[in-house]
Amino acid sequence: MITLMPSDGVTLKHLAQICGVSLMTVSRAIRGAPRVASKTREAVLKAVQALGYEPDPHLHRMMKLVRSRKRVRMRAVMAVLREDIPRDDLVSPSYQFVPIEEMRRRARGYGYEVEEFWLGRGTQTPYRVQRILEARGIEGVLVSPQSEELLCAQMDYSPFAAVTFGYAMSEPALHMCAGNMNLGIQRAALELDRRGYRRIGLAITPWIDRRSQNGYSAGMLHFQKQIPRSRRVPILMMPYNNLGRCFGVFANWMRKCRPDALITFETHAPSWLKRMGLRIPEDVGFVVHDWTTRMSGFAGIYQRRDHLAAAAVDLVITQLSQNERGVPAVPRQLMIPPEWVEGPSVRPK
Repeated sequence: MITLMPSDGVTLKHLAQICGVSLMTVSRAIRGAPRVASKTREAVLKAVQALGYEPDPHLHRMMKLVRSRKRVRMRAVMAVLREDIPRDDLVSPSYQFVPIEEMRRRARGYGYEVEEFWLGRGTQTPYRVQRILEARGIEGVLVSPQSEELLCAQMDYSPFAAVTFGYAMSEPALHMCAGNMNLGIQRAALELDRRGYRRIGLAITPWIDRRSQNGYSAGMLHFQKQIPRSRRVPILMMPYNNLGRCFGVFANWMRKCRPDALITFETHAPSWLKRMGLRIPEDVGFVVHDWTTRMSGFAGIYQRRDHLAAAAVDLVITQLSQNERGVPAVPRQLMIPPEWVEGPSVRPK
């Protein structure tokens, strides 16, 4: 039996000898890893506190890397949960999600492959998908909600290190990555203001606003507080997530509120304006609220989904390396600032 005073240089080896266990058991007990008996863990932690043990940070980082590589070899797949409900109004090109290619690019840097699992497709219920993930030993999950039914919310996330995209799924409250659309809308409105537009309108759906934790409406209302009342255009919150049903509401809003610039969807809205006899950009400046590279004919707000994908994968890897699973007590919310993209659908500065 070795007796040490708190002032001595205590090592893991000393703790193992004092507690009568292996070095690996001491390390696991300190890290809170599984497969350590509660009595053993308690004994080790008491010895740590009594002797004032402090881990070597360089050794800790090295061992963390070694352990993470072992985990990668054992669990080489990260899952992306999607939703595919044919009758759902959000099954539309108007509503986009983070491409799997961006997630794969980041995950491969850690040694992982990424696979999609589609809730609602065929017999793929949340329960069935969960059983498949557990049977395959998949513990890292990226959640991409994209339906009004929110089948993703019916999963039990206790076995998984999980991160979701956006605020669409408020419960269970997982770690989250999202674009900062409050900032994005303010930037777009300011760019339009600098180009001489005086009545800037925002036309979106409730789902889009909710997915941003009301970042769209909050950003526009903040901008409007800085301009005269005569220039403020009421936000059009279209009544249906199915945009094909919204032309009448949109046309009435355009005639009544007379915006000279719009921030809205790339789908439907341009054809609606043409149907009303309005030209882009001669009559109305046009900004896409969710710009991608295929929309080069428009100015827009680019939400940088490549960075969203990278941030989400990093958060999953962090949880795996720290043995964190399930719904967190305090969800981390990471926001990526969008970028303004110039385009021929607005006047030049």
